[in-house]
Amino acid sequence: MLVATVIYFVLKSATPTKNSSNIQQTSQSTSAVTATPAKTSKCSLNGTLPDPECNPGTIDPNVTQENIKTTICVSGYTARVRPSVTYTNKLKVQGIKDYGYDDTKLADYEEDHIIPLEIGGNPSDPNNLFPEPIQQAKQKDQVENFLHAQVCSGKITLSEAQKEITTNWYEVYATISK
Repeated sequence: MLVATVIYFVLKSATPTKNSSNIQQTSQSTSAVTATPAKTSKCSLNGTLPDPECNPGTIDPNVTQENIKTTICVSGYTARVRPSVTYTNKLKVQGIKDYGYDDTKLADYEEDHIIPLEIGGNPSDPNNLFPEPIQQAKQKDQVENFLHAQVCSGKITLSEAQKEITTNWYEVYATISK
């Protein structure tokens, strides 16, 4: 079972203040694909993780350990809860500005769920969405699929998967992609 050795703060869906992030972030491997934010940006990346003050990640209160077999572990679940591209593209445009990315081409980013839908992330809360460079998003997708399978097979709990994805998803990626 993969369990990160970092401190995890309780995830909550309330809007964070500048001094109250929901998740503690850790440094990540430099071999991950990252975009280059400008120094004057409102938000900044922490390795491959979004700024916890701008996008801490939030869980969907409708998904619990007790109901995973009728929510996230049901085929087609994410398609039913995924927000529209119209909604996420507006957030993507703003996020690219907030992170001060040099590359402002929308197609080069995925408006990604920090805590993915397949492991109980909040579908539409802006605190759970941020513009992730496409190549990095492809790496993270592998982690999302792996953790989803682990949760649905009972190998780890929903909260353990959420902790893994938010604290150091790239560490999990490095482990599973060997």
